[in-house]
Amino acid sequence: GGGPPKAEAPEAAAAAAASDERCALALGAQAERWLQFQKRQRVSCEEAAKLLLDTFEYQALVKHTGGCHCGAVRFEVWASGDLHVFDCNCSICVKKQNRHFIVPASRFKLLKGADNLATYTFNTHCAQHTFCKTCGVQSFYTPRSNPDGYGIAPHCLDEGTVSSVTVEVIDGKQWEEAVKAHPSIHSMSKP
Repeated sequence: GGGPPKAEAPEAAAAAAASDERCALALGAQAERWLQFQKRQRVSCEEAAKLLLDTFEYQALVKHTGGCHCGAVRFEVWASGDLHVFDCNCSICVKKQNRHFIVPASRFKLLKGADNLATYTFNTHCAQHTFCKTCGVQSFYTPRSNPDGYGIAPHCLDEGTVSSVTVEVIDGKQWEEAVKAHPSIHSMSKP
């Protein structure tokens, strides 16, 4: 090949060098290990960092996957393998047999199907009862008790990640009193 390589814009070259230098300094003796990890996992630097952070932050948690019956809606959620499930007797939970466990919004990711979800609300309109437009299954929703989190239907999880299920009956017919008196329900949607 002939001639010298084309010169990069000075700003771009300086930024790339600074980035490489910061990365090398930050990683120290782990730089080669980091690069090999990225190659093996076929992930970008950002994706590798996310994987590391997720693993550390969600220590002792399991990545569950699940969705609706027809497969149009799919999600992943980080939660314990030992699920604490609420069995509520309010009017809608009884009709839908809505047993659920609660997670912070930061531990839930909708993988596909946002355009295939419909939402039903009633009364206070705080709870967002989302369901698949095709098959009608509610695999998750935003509970009134925890609008900063999600209620996940354990029966909509894929098999193999749940170790145990503890069911707690909650008196949804007396919703305000039951939720106010509950020792930990509000903290369940906090990271």
